[in-house]
Amino acid sequence: MAKDDVPVFSAPVRQSLLPRQLSEAEYALLAAAGERRELRRGESIFRRGEQGRAMYVIESGQVQLEFGDGQPDKVLGSHEFFGELALFIGNHSRVASAIAHSPCVLHTIEHAAFDNLLETQPRLLAQFMRRSFSYLVASEQQLIANLKRRNEDLMVTLDSLRRTESELSTAQRLVRTDELTGLCNRRGLYMFLERFEEHRMPDRQLALLLIDLDRFKQINDRCGHLVGDQALRAVAMEAQDASLPCDLPCRLGGDEFALITQIASLDELHARARQVVAGVRSLRLPGCPELTVSIGGTTCPPGTEWASWYSHADLALYEVKSAGGDDWRVLSP
Repeated sequence: MAKDDVPVFSAPVRQSLLPRQLSEAEYALLAAAGERRELRRGESIFRRGEQGRAMYVIESGQVQLEFGDGQPDKVLGSHEFFGELALFIGNHSRVASAIAHSPCVLHTIEHAAFDNLLETQPRLLAQFMRRSFSYLVASEQQLIANLKRRNEDLMVTLDSLRRTESELSTAQRLVRTDELTGLCNRRGLYMFLERFEEHRMPDRQLALLLIDLDRFKQINDRCGHLVGDQALRAVAMEAQDASLPCDLPCRLGGDEFALITQIASLDELHARARQVVAGVRSLRLPGCPELTVSIGGTTCPPGTEWASWYSHADLALYEVKSAGGDDWRVLSP
């Protein structure tokens, strides 16, 4: 039978069909109008994104539709069809790639042949198109539902990531923060020094003050550890008050504090030390003797490290302690 000699088919008996399965009458009509083509396993029929020009009916074998984007592939078999949107709406970009899943035989129906069927077999084609559109609408609704669910899952994931990020930030802050005073601890100091260039101010020199609470053991023994904790928090506040936004006050441990500061002159470093000494001296805690601190300071030349700064500042601190405390001294490195 010539391709243009389209036979006349009566409407099929109503039967239960799979979404992409053709009735016997539909298959016979479309196959007769199409061009027969044999394919080897793995041979490409079309690629995702290509402009469609035909639909396909499977005579034998299997065809795999690969959608990508995390969507599952589909395998179609004998008497099933695919690619029909290219004929229904024209110039349709393929939403999937079609590949021969096994050796198969297809019938390719082009626009002209499909238009001819619409003229000669409108009732059967209308039935086929109605069922096909119903399947497409259902598929789109399922896709929308899946996308909505994926979007909801994504929002839940993002919310979980935000919470995790917040928890990590909190954990990192706790790791580098002294629990009693709220100042940075030694770990926080080292992290600050590693990224110091981000905080460096132009035309200023880095300097260090070591601050030690005088007679802290006596305060604990005579007044109790709660008062001792109050004394430590009070010294921390004085160190904080003497700091600029670019400075870092921290508690190194026990009753020892440090202030990493950026100064324009050595006089400014003396002024910082004097402020802390005077501020602590003015504090009064119930049942506690007068509080005083000893401070040793030094400048921190470029190219030197924390161990060298600490050594020089600690030497100055030792001299103040030896003289009775409640004072400060700054030594050049």
